Amino acid sequence: MEYRNKKILVIGLARSGMAAIKVLHKLGAEIYLSERKEPSPEDLQTLKELGVTVYDQDMSVFEKDYDLVIKNPGVPPVSPIVRRLNERNIKIITEIELAFDVSRPQHYIAITGTNGKTTTTTLMYELLKTAFKEKALVGGNIGTPLCELVLEHDLMEKEGYYISLEISNHQLVDIDTFRPQIATIINLTPDHIETMGSLDAYYKSKTEVYRNMKDDDAFIVNEDDEVLADYLTKYPPRCKTYGISLNRTDTYSYIKDGCMYVNGRKVLPLENVHIVGRHNLQNIIIAVTACKLLHIDDEDIRKTIDAFKGVEHRIEYVRTLDGVSYYNDSKATNTDATNTALDAFEKGVILLVGGYEKGLDMTDTRKHLSCVKKIIGFGIAGERIAKDLDPDAIVVNDLVQAVDEARKYAQQGDVILLSPSTSSFDQYSGYEERGRHFKQIVNSL
Repeated sequence: MEYRNKKILVIGLARSGMAAIKVLHKLGAEIYLSERKEPSPEDLQTLKELGVTVYDQDMSVFEKDYDLVIKNPGVPPVSPIVRRLNERNIKIITEIELAFDVSRPQHYIAITGTNGKTTTTTLMYELLKTAFKEKALVGGNIGTPLCELVLEHDLMEKEGYYISLEISNHQLVDIDTFRPQIATIINLTPDHIETMGSLDAYYKSKTEVYRNMKDDDAFIVNEDDEVLADYLTKYPPRCKTYGISLNRTDTYSYIKDGCMYVNGRKVLPLENVHIVGRHNLQNIIIAVTACKLLHIDDEDIRKTIDAFKGVEHRIEYVRTLDGVSYYNDSKATNTDATNTALDAFEKGVILLVGGYEKGLDMTDTRKHLSCVKKIIGFGIAGERIAKDLDPDAIVVNDLVQAVDEARKYAQQGDVILLSPSTSSFDQYSGYEERGRHFKQIVNSL
């Protein structure tokens, strides 16, 4: 669309909001910002230089007339703000959609799903970087907004970049024309019910990643996920699909005799894989399949995966002390992520759970406790989560106490695993701060 002289409201600043504002300024738009918190002095100075009118989030702001609204992913689709704008038929898009709309043609590899997005996106970028050097980029929900990449690499004028893009469901809700060349939904498990309004709405939002794909675009299907199969039936892709499986060998990509196969060809010996857990094999087979669809050389794939050590806060090995291994899985902000972490170990796990109360049901997690010898709950939701899992669980106030308590039960060969099952906003700014604090505690022992 044409942006020059259009009245455009950006809801929510943060990094993606500022990136969108800078793109809009370059396009000559008349920019308004609605931000709940007072921007920092540095941000206020930047906004002033860009000619941005700054509002708070009083509902009167959303009664004004705008040609377009760009919503930060942190603003829930069920919020009164979004509801009122929808009632007024004012078009809402996300920063991802803006970046896509203003860029020259690029090769987008879009990765979404409930869990595994960041690991898969990071690995995909490493593989792209090996093959395409400076033409490889990474961004989206992983940390660098796509609009930031647009400005940094002049994507309005240059084309042909290979972009590994992590996309959350909140970024997918308001896409319009976004069309990746390759996409996948890694898995579908319960999450974000409180911001989406229902589990069905959450699952449906993930299918938006392939809504505009067609012709020779490629959607990689996890054939082992029954919920995903149901939603692919409800909302069938119009592009080519390529199945992957860890359980079967009749799919496009599969595991057999200690090797990963793609289209009937042996591509990757599993001895080149050095990150733990069956779920990581799933992440890797998706990335490898995407690589082969992009005609990346087998040797480049093997070399890159052999060097890949995983992603911070995702079953991240911290250290071994007195024969006890410590793992930081702070990114486990839902039950399925914790289930996945538990399935990566066979025995001797002392599990640390708790944090902000999201109200997630722990019933399924109880099926994954065969490796667990003790559960310790901490934080606001610690008692509820821990006792739901095991009536004999121990409850403490915070992470320092949780680690101290875990050490009392740990013996040589055991694992102390931080995999909280919920978000961290009761005591931390995010899972990253929680994970860093855990590592600090462990490394100071």
